[in-house]
This record gives sequence, C-alpha cells and structure tokens, in this order.
Amino acid sequence: MINHGKQPAAWAAPTSLGFDYLIVGAGFAGSVLAERLAGELGQRVLLVDKRPHVGGNAYDRHDDAGLLIHPYGPHIFHTNSAEIFDYLSRFTDWRPYQHRVLASVDGQLVPLPINLDTVNLLYGMRLDAFQMKDWLEAVAERRPEIRNSEDVIVSKVGRELYNKFFRGYTRKQWDLDPSELDASVTARVPTRTNRDDRYFTDTFQAMPLHGYSRMFEKMLAHPNIKVMLNTDYREIVDVVPWRHMVYTGPIDAFFDCKHGRLPYRSIRFEHRTLEQEQFQRVGTVNYPNDFAYTRITEFKHLTGQRNTRTSVVYEYPCAEGDPYYPVPRPANAQLYRCYEQEAEALSNVTFVGRLATYRYYNMDQVVGQALATFKRLRARQEAAAAVSQDLATAPK
Repeated sequence: MINHGKQPAAWAAPTSLGFDYLIVGAGFAGSVLAERLAGELGQRVLLVDKRPHVGGNAYDRHDDAGLLIHPYGPHIFHTNSAEIFDYLSRFTDWRPYQHRVLASVDGQLVPLPINLDTVNLLYGMRLDAFQMKDWLEAVAERRPEIRNSEDVIVSKVGRELYNKFFRGYTRKQWDLDPSELDASVTARVPTRTNRDDRYFTDTFQAMPLHGYSRMFEKMLAHPNIKVMLNTDYREIVDVVPWRHMVYTGPIDAFFDCKHGRLPYRSIRFEHRTLEQEQFQRVGTVNYPNDFAYTRITEFKHLTGQRNTRTSVVYEYPCAEGDPYYPVPRPANAQLYRCYEQEAEALSNVTFVGRLATYRYYNMDQVVGQALATFKRLRARQEAAAAVSQDLATAPK
C-alpha cells in the first residue's frame, strides 16, 4: 500500500526493468496518457487495471449474436474540439452518427431535447419557431437566482414540462429531487425552438468504425507500454519500480477514505438480445415517469450493424456498485476539496479523469484533460532535464 503523504518506496531510481510511469486505470484518461508518454517522450509505462480489459467504461465487445454492444451502457462520441477528434483519429476510422432520443411522455414518444415538434405533439398545436419562442417565455417561471437543477429547468420551460420530462427522470437517476442537485446537472440541457431533433449539436459526431476496444488496442500498441489487467495497483505499487504515478480511480479510495466516502451513483445494466430486427425507432428512448429504468438503448442504431436479431440495454440507476456519476451537491464538493488538498501535496502522483477529480466529464472532456495533463508533465520533464544539463556543464 502506498504510504501517502511522503514519497513511496517505489520512488527509487528505476532499474532496467523499472518504469518511468505507473498509470492506474486503462480508460480514456490513463490510455491517452500512456500513449502520449510512450509515443512522444519515449517513457516506459506500466498501465494497470483491475478489470479484465482496457477501455474502462467505453469498452465494447460482440455478444452471442455477433452484435457489438457496450457492456457499461451507451457511449456516443461527440466533440467540438478538432484537436481531440484529430488525436483519436490516429487510432480509428469513424462511422458518422448523430444520436437521436425520444422520451415516453403522456403515452407518446416525443423528441428530446424539447423542441418545436415536442411541444406541438404534446399539446396538439401548430406553433412555428417564432411562436414557440413566445410560448416558452409565457410558460417559463422567472427565477431571481438559479440555485439548483429545478431552477434551471422551470426558468426555461415552466413547471409542466419540468414535471413531464425532468423531475421523475432526475429522481430515478440521482435518488434526489432536482431541487437538491447543483444547477450543473441540467444546465447543459438545451431547449430548441426549431425542429432539430439531434441529441447533440457538436461539430464532430461519430462512432469508432470498429468499436472503442479496437481503438484502445491500437492506442496502447507501443512497445514501451506494458499492460497488466485483473490487477489492483496496490498489489504491485511497492514491488515494481516507478518514478511517477498517474491515478484515474476514485480519489477517496486512493486516500483510504480518510475524510469519508464521496457519494457516487451507479447503474445496473440489463442486456437483452431480441429475436427481431429492430426494437425502437431511435438509438435511445427515455422513460422519465414510468418503470424503474431510465432509458433503453438499441446498439444497432449506434453501430450500423445489420442482423436479424437486435441487442438492447435497460439502465437501472442504483446506490451500490461501480462508481459512475459523482453526485453534484455543495457538501460533496466540500468533501472532495479535502481530498484535492491531499492530492496537491503529492509531487509524485497526478490525478486525472472523472473519478480522480470528482467531475462529470464527457469522453471528449476526459481526453482533453489527459492531453492537457500530458503537456504539463512534458514541460516538467523538460525543465528537469534543463536543470540536469546546467548542473552537468557547470564549472567544478
């Protein structure tokens, strides 16, 4: 176990069998940093993950029907960053894909995010875009201050649409009322006055042509990267020599939860292979008010595969299980700050990713954070090399 608060025993000068970097977690954050450190700087990297595969939650595989599925729920790539898209394009070709979502409300399937068609279908109206804008302004509830997720939604679309689309879904997802959650949870949910029914409007929207797992395998193919799966890093951290650690797991677990456990929400996934060619009209259907699950995703929409059978996944939010979503509440942010201060005191460990920084990030944001972290590590290494060079050439 790491002796937190001082340099661990593994901070010895590595032997020829040692590593420059020990990276904990083979998801986006850890894999991107492993590739960059090995590929650009020639560093020796040991990448460790307790799961039996690379890719983290983005891992995908083929089921018994030959359909490519996402065991940890749907992962749909989208970004506005050309830098991030170009970087990942080194390791995969892409299948253009624009995700669409319907919500089951009042016995109908209507577009989500709420748009012109959503309102017209629900209320039997024929509004145009200009009338839709006026209608939303009329039903919106004015809020002098946006303090929580409920305020965000009712100030945009009013109480009735809030109840139809958001309150029930949020209570299932978080086991909290929207009034108890930080405004960031729903702040990025758009409302459209036109008929655009795409779930995302990012510049780049695509799926890895042969899946995420194939992309990660290519990313980690560098000879300087060694991968250990089915391994808890604590089992090897004081055995294998390394110089610097990159940690992407839950930050509270790293410090043995010394300040208390950070709250996370988990999800139970129920996968079904069905003896029919298509199950639903779009990739995902949300169920904000009915059933215990929040949504159903059909993978063939995402992958473009053709098959006489289809595969779907039902998502059931829960309190126990693998940590997926940090719970955004002020008290939790304050608790995280205690761990952040502990992390800042360690010079030989860098914390990256959703769990390590207790933030809800999309995939592209994690890649962006990892690339930015690499630039800082590179700058630090170059500065250290410059100091060593100055010392070597200084007059004796």
